[in-house]
Amino acid sequence: MEYCACGSKKPADECCSLILSGKRDAATAEELMRSRYVAFTKIDVDYLMRSHHSKTRPVKERKSIERWSRSVQWMGLTILSTEAGKENDLTGVVVFRALFLANGELQQLQERSFFERENGKWVYVSGVHF
Repeated sequence: MEYCACGSKKPADECCSLILSGKRDAATAEELMRSRYVAFTKIDVDYLMRSHHSKTRPVKERKSIERWSRSVQWMGLTILSTEAGKENDLTGVVVFRALFLANGELQQLQERSFFERENGKWVYVSGVHF
């Protein structure tokens, strides 16, 4: 059994794989955040675009996102905090830290990510790195 790369300690086929494949929608902003992390590990740029708010979707950066994703090795995701973003909310915030190797050097990405519902589904709007 393969565990999900999102760090949930759930089997992959019962976690983010269902969301990436479209078999179910993310129920919370945190689930969407976790699924987007997994999409980066799998270089699933189609999902990254689909799960991004239509008003802020970086369509012109698609190739550079794919290139960067291929150049790093993801080492793990830690959710630091969440604000709202539950099943009945319209907006949410997830603060996370993702570790990755780039050019053999361990680095981290910390971000305060903003999520909204668009057409009833959670989508990523934007984030602030710190």
